[in-house]
Amino acid sequence: MADQWTRAMVADRLDLAADVMRSMPPVRPQGYVSAWPEYLSTFADQVGQEPRMKKPLPSPRMITQADEAMLWLRWVDKDIGQILWARANRKAWKGICWEHGVSRATANRRHEFGLAVIVWKLNGKTVPRKRSMEFVIASVP
Repeated sequence: MADQWTRAMVADRLDLAADVMRSMPPVRPQGYVSAWPEYLSTFADQVGQEPRMKKPLPSPRMITQADEAMLWLRWVDKDIGQILWARANRKAWKGICWEHGVSRATANRRHEFGLAVIVWKLNGKTVPRKRSMEFVIASVP
């Protein structure tokens, strides 16, 4: 990867992880079968319909990067990790604020702090415990 990580790079990797997890096939119990017969459509049924394109499955490299990015969430507190993952899944700020009982500004500050902590760890530094959230956020590109 690059020499120095940034908050944007970490946010992009978390977004990629959320996209990969969304595009994976669903987990089904072993021996899952359907009793319904397969529906065969005729040409007349398909006239005027747009073809449905399937998204390709993620590559093994993308899955490995997604797994790695999800492990980064263990470096932050539980609520901050939940905010990071919710934003990676494109959840609206309003729902996040309702869920955590905080204001929009506080949720955004915790999101930026979580990204900053991950960047500090990825760059091989230890996060200062006795410094403010603003200092940790401001000291990361």
